[in-house]
Amino acid sequence: MPDKKPARSTGGEETTEKNLMERKGRYFYANGKRKTSVARVRLYEKGKGDIVINNKPIDEYFFGTLIGNIKSPLKLTNVLKTFDITAKVVGGGISSQSDAVRHGIAKALLEYDPEFRSQLKKAGLLTRDSRVKERKKFGLKRARRAPQWAKR
Repeated sequence: MPDKKPARSTGGEETTEKNLMERKGRYFYANGKRKTSVARVRLYEKGKGDIVINNKPIDEYFFGTLIGNIKSPLKLTNVLKTFDITAKVVGGGISSQSDAVRHGIAKALLEYDPEFRSQLKKAGLLTRDSRVKERKKFGLKRARRAPQWAKR
């Protein structure tokens, strides 16, 4: 049986989903959706506030205001440093993915403590944004764009 090599450290301890999965602690799960994006979110108890999206730290995957957008349910309920969060996101664009993760985090917080419902509901974080792209109609260029009209 070959002996296992010790794990090497690269200076700063990187937070990846594999590190969080090694913990195998109790977690709260929820799906979040927006347009065609679907996020599967896990909130691990006894965390220190690390957020990992698709095996990358949040600041590598998202940028600027999208990070604040994702953290808004955590700030609203004052549990920012309570959980470690992992999310797998597929589909859609970067903005819709951040909204899907936010929706998933809000629903998972509800699994953790149902008393957060009034705060999250008032902020509109529990409502699934059902707006999606309208289908193209026949005889038109896009959903509503008609072909250019020429008089002669």
